[in-house]
Amino acid sequence: MKFLIEFRSANGGEIGGSVGVALRTSRLRRRGLVAGAALGLGLALTVGGAQADDSQPRAVDPSSDVAEAAAVHQAVTAARVAAWGRKTGDAQALTLAARMLAEIPFRHPEPDRIPEARAGMQDDPGAEPFTVAGLLDEAETLARGDGQTLEDIEAVRAAAARGVTNSPFGQGPVLTRRDVQARQTYWFEADVTGGEVLRVAAIGDGDTDIDMIVRAPDGRVLCEDGAYDHFPVCTLTPSADTRLRVEIINRGAVWTRVRILSN
Repeated sequence: MKFLIEFRSANGGEIGGSVGVALRTSRLRRRGLVAGAALGLGLALTVGGAQADDSQPRAVDPSSDVAEAAAVHQAVTAARVAAWGRKTGDAQALTLAARMLAEIPFRHPEPDRIPEARAGMQDDPGAEPFTVAGLLDEAETLARGDGQTLEDIEAVRAAAARGVTNSPFGQGPVLTRRDVQARQTYWFEADVTGGEVLRVAAIGDGDTDIDMIVRAPDGRVLCEDGAYDHFPVCTLTPSADTRLRVEIINRGAVWTRVRILSN
């Protein structure tokens, strides 16, 4: 991975950098739990996300899907399950989301970097947590008096403490965290290998909607997800090696914390 130093444009509307993305292919092995969740809630991910290419979208053989790209899909599905669990007060949904998240190894290529104007990671009590521990704490609060669910929570907590030992997701997706100010765009560039899947997702903290645009080197829009939520996803299979620009856009009136995932 290679990153350029973040910068802010003269009008204060953009910050950005560059990242090289190395893709690997391997056979995807889905567990029954994950397959069931993806079947039930993956439709929302498919509709909410977008798929595009330089020319025409290429069908991807699931048996040769990129393991890390599948991990991005599962992470976003977990975020959607968690959001539904919060909305309905369902402790089991939050526990399931934590279990899905615990199966994924994440790569952290660099320390979180926040522009000096926003120095220090701001604590936002109203933000939706996106960690196994945070999701389980939420579930535990909702599950008081429900012995079976509390047992399930402790089982997931114990498994998470042991770490990911045998993952079907390879080394896992790259995960970075950024605070994006109101009406600001964060962007980065990704070097992508032709013929291989690139999946990029952003998971906001729930304060505002997040959009995503992926552009070709000449500025053409290859993929755009503006589905009025905070889980934008773009999946592309470029026909040749290329460098793409990924834009994460906060169109709201408040700052938001965004987790950016990519294979």
